[in-house]
Amino acid sequence: MKPQMHADERGSERQDPTGPRPALESRLSHDARLLPSACIRVHLRLHRLRLAALGCFALWLFLAAAPARAGEVYEDNVVIILDASGSMGSFMSGTRVRKMDAAKSALKSVLKSVPKSTQIALLVFSASNLRNDLAYPLGPRDDARLTAAIDLPEPGADTPLGRYIKKGADLLLAQRAKQMGYGSYRLLIVTDGEAQDRALVDRFAPEAMARGITVDVIGVDMRTNHTLATKVHSYRRADDPETLQRAVADIFAEISSTGSDAGDAAAFELVAALPAETARAAIEALATSGNQPLGEKPRAATAPAVAASGGGQSSSSAPVTGSAGAGTGTGQSGESGKKGSSTYIIWIVIGIVVVLSMLSKKRQGGKSQ
Repeated sequence: MKPQMHADERGSERQDPTGPRPALESRLSHDARLLPSACIRVHLRLHRLRLAALGCFALWLFLAAAPARAGEVYEDNVVIILDASGSMGSFMSGTRVRKMDAAKSALKSVLKSVPKSTQIALLVFSASNLRNDLAYPLGPRDDARLTAAIDLPEPGADTPLGRYIKKGADLLLAQRAKQMGYGSYRLLIVTDGEAQDRALVDRFAPEAMARGITVDVIGVDMRTNHTLATKVHSYRRADDPETLQRAVADIFAEISSTGSDAGDAAAFELVAALPAETARAAIEALATSGNQPLGEKPRAATAPAVAASGGGQSSSSAPVTGSAGAGTGTGQSGESGKKGSSTYIIWIVIGIVVVLSMLSKKRQGGKSQ
C-alpha cells in the first residue's frame, strides 16, 4: 500500500519554492503596470497620425485648387474718385472747355481701350445732381452704363477728398477680400483743388498705400501742385484737355491684367508645414487680413470651438471718428478681415512655424528623458 503524501510534499513535487517564480511574477507585474501607459502612447500617436494625414490631405486639396481659383478671381480694380466741386465748372486755362467736361472726355476716351478684365468704379463727390455718390459700382463692366455714369455729374459744392479716399479704399479692400487678395487695386483721383478735410487726407492716404493700394492723382489745371503730389505713388499735372487725357491713358497703361501674387504663393507654401487646425487659420488670415475698412482695427479671429458651435463673431472694429458718412452709398460689402501687405502675413506664418517647431522639439526632448 502506497503511503499517503503530505500536502507540502505534493507541492514540493509540483514546484520548487526556491525556483524562478518570484522573478516571473515581478516581471509580469511590472509589464502590467507599463501596459496602460504604452497603450495610451500608441493610441495618441495613431490619433495624431490620422489628424496629420487628414490635415495634409485637406491642405493639399486647398493648395491644388488655389491656382485655379486665383485665375478665376484675378482682376485689376480701379476706383476713380472724380472731383465735382464747384471749381470743376470753370474753364481750363486758355480754353473754353470746362474742367469737368475735359475730365469726362478723357475718361470716356481712355476707357474704350481698357481691357474688360479691368473692373472700374466711379465715385463722385459734391455733384449737384447725384443722390448716390457711387455713380458706377465696382464689378464686371458694362461700358454703356459706365459711359452714361461718367456723363452724369455736374459741379456742385465743396471738396471732402479725405472722406472719399476712405470710401474708395474701402471699396477696393472689400473687393480684395472677395478675390482672396489676387489682382491689383488702384485709386485714381482726378481733382482741381485742395481738400477741405486735409486731416483726413493725411490720415487715410498713407494708410491706403500701406494696405497695398496704389494711389494716383491728376491735378487738373491747378496753379501749384496738389499737396498729395509728394505723398502718393504718382502725380501728374494736367493743364489742358490733351494733357489730361494723356495722364489718364498713362495710368491705365501701367495696369497689368496678368500675373500672380508671388508673396501669397510663398506664404501658402509655408502653411504646408503647419498642423491642420493652424493651417486652416493661417489660410483664412492670408485671404482676409488687412481688408478691414480704413481706420478700423482688424477683427479678432474666431475661435474654432465657437465657429463650430455657431457662436457669433465678435468684432473689435471701431468706427472712425470725424468721418461721418464714410461707407454710405458705397455699396460696401461689410466683409472684413488680407491682406495688409503679403510680407507682413508671411512673417506671421514664419513665426508660427518657428514656435511650433520649438514646441515639437521640446516635447520630443521630454519623451527621450
